[in-house]
Amino acid sequence: MVVFDSADPEFFFPHVDLTKVSEYTAEAAKAGGPGDASVGMLFRKLSLIPAVTIAKLRGRARGAGSEFLLACDMRFASRENALVGQPEVGIGTPPGAGAIQHLTRLLGRGRALEAVLTSADFDAELAERYGWINRALPDAELDEFVATMARRMGNYPREALIAAKSAINAVSLPAPAEVRADAALFQQLVRGEAAQQRTAALFQQGFQTRSRTELELGDVLGDLRAVD
Repeated sequence: MVVFDSADPEFFFPHVDLTKVSEYTAEAAKAGGPGDASVGMLFRKLSLIPAVTIAKLRGRARGAGSEFLLACDMRFASRENALVGQPEVGIGTPPGAGAIQHLTRLLGRGRALEAVLTSADFDAELAERYGWINRALPDAELDEFVATMARRMGNYPREALIAAKSAINAVSLPAPAEVRADAALFQQLVRGEAAQQRTAALFQQGFQTRSRTELELGDVLGDLRAVD
């Protein structure tokens, strides 16, 4: 049983550093080989590990942060202090590390399009209603809920847990070719003129610092008027 959480109450996993995409893909290649040089394929390996993974979400998880959550087996969030979002389209590229595949399967076509195309932030209550997370819980109850669930599953035979997870993965996980295709498109467009111009405009407003731009990124993207 593996539980992921964050020591930072404002950020669980903000998103990738857009100045270091090449470095991330190089590191991912070390784990998966040159054909798997993407964060999406790295996260897919997380989905396949022979352990149950639970994400305990407080703060913001956008972009690759949301995609990390989606790669985990289960996601539980603080109702008062959790946001998820896929800001990539607002920057100039579709998501490239699993969001398109996972959100379409979890949310359905219409809601996946809403989540991806608007680049808006979703609070925990709406994310639960849409299926992005398993449950939104009062912040004061989140830790004990996750701990109790982990203990419960920890008492079951490991072989049964892993066999059941593998069978569900076989039905629900995207094929490697689908993940690679999304990654290739992201890596192409994130270097394009539109994405570069919009990213530059965001950096001028304090992007990737603990600023309003980062804290309220969903709203900021909706107002961004860089040249496309």
